[in-house]
Amino acid sequence: MKIENSVALVTGANRGIGLAFARDLLARGARKVYVGARDPATVTQAGVQALRLDVNKPEDVAAAAALATDVTLVINNAGIAQPGGFLAADSEEIARRIFETNFFAVLRVSKAFAPILKANGGGALLNVLSVASWVNGGELAAYSASKSAAWSLTNALRTELSTQKTQVLGLHMAYVDTDLTRGFDVPKSSAEEIVARALDGLEAGLDEVLADELTQQVKRGMTAPRPSYLPQAA
Repeated sequence: MKIENSVALVTGANRGIGLAFARDLLARGARKVYVGARDPATVTQAGVQALRLDVNKPEDVAAAAALATDVTLVINNAGIAQPGGFLAADSEEIARRIFETNFFAVLRVSKAFAPILKANGGGALLNVLSVASWVNGGELAAYSASKSAAWSLTNALRTELSTQKTQVLGLHMAYVDTDLTRGFDVPKSSAEEIVARALDGLEAGLDEVLADELTQQVKRGMTAPRPSYLPQAA
């Protein structure tokens, strides 16, 4: 789809990747950009329309859909993470909390806005996923599992929404320099780099964007004799 003159909604857009999406959408000529945040007062970007949107609250999602009836592009960006493995004492509690935001909220927002996208000609849905959709070494066990589920959800939505001509794009990347990854001493891409590649892919009509070299390597390795999702030899 073309971003120029589009009307976009970005969840979790008051900082990090979401804020970078809002800025790049404006730069590419989007007619209107709704930015969702739990507290609209935290949205300081000029030129956007802030929405009170806690994606874990069905009433917030319904209210946003009732207000933003002109949307042609939905970017499901809101997400959370917490370090830890599945054998930790509190792993079930952590997994439920992470899945609520990273999976069920994506489903909730997508369902609420699918009829709006249809009414406005199809448009597009962009889900922010991760290289962790395919590999899970246990350091971010619940986060990785939630992104695997969100990847499967994205693939299903692509099929279900094809009849209404809605483009569905999954964005995969490794570490990005945001608050979410502040405690990780690893190479990181900038949010601006990732967003630019995502929106380029969207405008090119792609189904999937692998936004950095590590993600591309992992995806290629999934069909190797020793697949990339299995522990690799030292």
